[in-house]
Amino acid sequence: MASTTLEEVRSLFREVAEQFKESDRKFRESTQETDRKFQETDRKFQESNQETNRQFQEVSREFEVSAKRFNQTERMIKEIGCQIGGIGDKFGYFTEGMALPSLECILAKRFGMTVVMPRVRIRKGGETIEIDVLSYANGDVNMAVVVEVKSRVKKESILQFRNIMERFREFFPEHGNKTVLGILAGVDWDRGTVEEARDAGFMTASIHDEVFKLTTASDFAPKHW
Repeated sequence: MASTTLEEVRSLFREVAEQFKESDRKFRESTQETDRKFQETDRKFQESNQETNRQFQEVSREFEVSAKRFNQTERMIKEIGCQIGGIGDKFGYFTEGMALPSLECILAKRFGMTVVMPRVRIRKGGETIEIDVLSYANGDVNMAVVVEVKSRVKKESILQFRNIMERFREFFPEHGNKTVLGILAGVDWDRGTVEEARDAGFMTASIHDEVFKLTTASDFAPKHW
């Protein structure tokens, strides 16, 4: 077996050294490429993050603008609602005011009422009810007649008036020993509401030639509440 010469050993070392240098070069190149890719990824991430922040800030600004517009719209809606409510109240007052002179005559001549009071509001136990016209008489007549006046009579109007009449004695105990009747007066009546009102036991009144008149027959028997 031939022995390895010194020159062969040196040659082997040179070869290993060259391989090591080549491996080191490739490692450095690989590390540099990795660093470059990492830096590129980091740059893109920062750009993406900046863009995200920009978009977020833009969305936040748009949200603030939308919130301000919503608040302005909400305020306008409330103002319009108050204005509409005010118009409704004024129209209701107008209808009641227009009906009152006619109703006073009816209540005095037909029922013998001696006291006629418009827009009576009473509060009891945290609850409030409002009566458009309350009339009554003591002595021989001993009766109270409650009038509900509507510019437009709907089915809900009948239910509302019935609830008032059912609790009348609770809110007005001073009239507890009186006969209590109800009149539903209206300018415009939905289809079928006149009949429903009478079926509920109410006398009805409508406007004719700017004067409210009873529209129930003389032999109509109203409910005693």
